[in-house]
Amino acid sequence: MTQPSRLQLFQAYGVELEYMIVDRDSLEVRPISDELIKLQLGEYGSDFDNGMVSWSNELVLHVIELKSSRPESDLFTLEQAFAVNVKQINTILAKWNAMLLPSAAHPFMDPMTETRLWPHDSNEVYAIYNKIFDCKGHGWSNLQSTHINFPFEGDAQFAKLHAAIRLVLPILPALCASSPILDGKVSGLVDTRLTYYKTNQARIPSITGQVIPEPIFSEKAYVDTIYGKINADIAPFDPEQILDPIWVNSRGAITRFDRGSIEIRIMDIQECPKADLAIVSLVTETIKALVHEKFISHGDQMSWHTEPLAQLLDLTMREGRDSICKNTDYLQVFGLKGLQATAREIWEKILSTLLQSGNPDLEKWKKELAGILSEGTLSDRILKSLGGDFSKEAIKKVYRQLAGSLNQDQMFLP
Repeated sequence: MTQPSRLQLFQAYGVELEYMIVDRDSLEVRPISDELIKLQLGEYGSDFDNGMVSWSNELVLHVIELKSSRPESDLFTLEQAFAVNVKQINTILAKWNAMLLPSAAHPFMDPMTETRLWPHDSNEVYAIYNKIFDCKGHGWSNLQSTHINFPFEGDAQFAKLHAAIRLVLPILPALCASSPILDGKVSGLVDTRLTYYKTNQARIPSITGQVIPEPIFSEKAYVDTIYGKINADIAPFDPEQILDPIWVNSRGAITRFDRGSIEIRIMDIQECPKADLAIVSLVTETIKALVHEKFISHGDQMSWHTEPLAQLLDLTMREGRDSICKNTDYLQVFGLKGLQATAREIWEKILSTLLQSGNPDLEKWKKELAGILSEGTLSDRILKSLGGDFSKEAIKKVYRQLAGSLNQDQMFLP
């Protein structure tokens, strides 16, 4: 039997958006994702195929994932499908006086008392995770993200894609951080979710590494080093061998050779699909330009070690678009010639370069991207809207506005 051919670089993309389910009045989390999916399927299940977009369960019952049912090439049409599905879900959730809430972290959820894990199919995997890591903390039950899946076929395409993605990961929080508040308090970080993402599996450090993947550019090297190390390290905790190192791998970009894809996992989810897909488009076009050597050569991209990229990621997690990058080698990657630049200036330079080359895919998102770069990340805009009032009622007011932005598929501007 002839195997279907793999998707090639940038032929299509898989996009996943995670949202919280909360009470419409109190904004408390509502652990009813299983009931939502059951209402569509007629029985408990993990996936509901709704055409271009599917609904899926996550580790915890108060989170629902919307994902492209198949890889899509037209991100603009996919965005519209996501928006339609958000409205459909909100209409159904009204039956429980619930709704979807965006942003990467619930601002006042107590994960130690409110976490309820998915109890249905595949729950043996979640049970093992819970046994090893105790999945009640913020890094497990209170982190919603946007994922992009990029296809590749063979080592040559993998090497180009992996090298490009590694260079873009460190500046993603400066574009899409949306988790400035946790436990009802301002955390002091624009991307609090990523801090927990980095540390929630610290008991087995090889699972996450430094978040930025190692400079590995062949399947054999990746399997031998990353997967081999993870497999050896999880074995003492998983005597029944339920966990597979292929999907235990939690770097900021994870490679699935069995599927022929690399998935970026460190992007905070935004206030609405329009904002998310605008950012997805910019990130995609940046990676595409790197792969096509529009900025620097493929050889130069491969030469980057993990440490300086990880240091820059730590900086942008804390300070977002205002982070000052003093690594002149990194600035030169994107054509910046000064001794330092803010992360915002890096993204402005990237966007300007891509638009000047006549990029129709980005032209569609100019308004949204201009708003994000001028007004700041969603974290910046949330904090600006609070205006220094961090009382629970003030926080609730802003997050209700975010829920409205999501339902109407409108950008949130203070």
